[in-house]
Amino acid sequence: MIRSIFYSFFILTLITSIRASLEIVSDDELLNLIRTEKNVVVLFSKRDCERCENFETELSNLREDLVDTLGAWVVKTTNSHMTRLYTPTREPAIVFFRHGVPLLYDGPLNDEAILQNFNDNKDPIVKELTDDTFEHLTQVATGATTGDWFIMFYSNDCVDCQRLQARLEAVGAKVKNRANIARINRLTTGASTARRFEVYNVPAFILFKQGKMYRYHIQVYDVASFVSFITEWYKNVTPEKVPLPKTPFDDLTSLIAVYIKENSWLVYVGIGTFLMGVIVALFSKKGQETQQQKKSKEKPKAKKDK
Repeated sequence: MIRSIFYSFFILTLITSIRASLEIVSDDELLNLIRTEKNVVVLFSKRDCERCENFETELSNLREDLVDTLGAWVVKTTNSHMTRLYTPTREPAIVFFRHGVPLLYDGPLNDEAILQNFNDNKDPIVKELTDDTFEHLTQVATGATTGDWFIMFYSNDCVDCQRLQARLEAVGAKVKNRANIARINRLTTGASTARRFEVYNVPAFILFKQGKMYRYHIQVYDVASFVSFITEWYKNVTPEKVPLPKTPFDDLTSLIAVYIKENSWLVYVGIGTFLMGVIVALFSKKGQETQQQKKSKEKPKAKKDK
């Protein structure tokens, strides 16, 4: 009898343990899942971490619901080199990949809250803007009838910008129906727009609200700080008038100015070339004067009689 009770208790404990653990994947396996699967939920964990175990227990309890409602893979990775790409606080962290686009979960450790958050944000939130679509979608020059816009200017070679993608998605989830979250590439498809708003360094953030623009100068890039700025903190920033789109000539002039600013060596080359030209001109003029003096000193030869 005692043996039977002990055996039943052992089986129950084993089943509970299995349910409370997630499949562990390597970074390569995780990258493959992100590339090939529509929805992937990942717990970024580390060894000897009590909070990580709590996160895993909560996510394990949700696994069947996530599979049923989202068709999602639910896995974990331990001491991953990829963690810093998605969260500033490192492990533990839960990230929901939708078609490869990461959403950092930034809420209470509660299975209902997590499930609600993921179901409400099945598709990517952050919009991609370009020079061609910026004014049409945002209408910032005409009063922003499409609502408020919080926009990140980025570039492909900016590592910090890449690490902000999951956090921006989290911001979008928190301010949904209150503000639009978007990003635009400063160096390629959004270069003209970046010059319009005098954005020269990335990442850079601007909130467009009711015909005014507010620059985010705080060097803190966490979800809570972004949300606070969008909802309240912008009032502490001096508003700027939204500049109208530049004419082609003005944009060309701005492009040249930006190019010279970013390539300051051109200034020195230009100055050096100018000075060399002046010196050459002076020497050339001096040479011509010397030749004329020599000619004037030469006596004209007498003509021979025929």
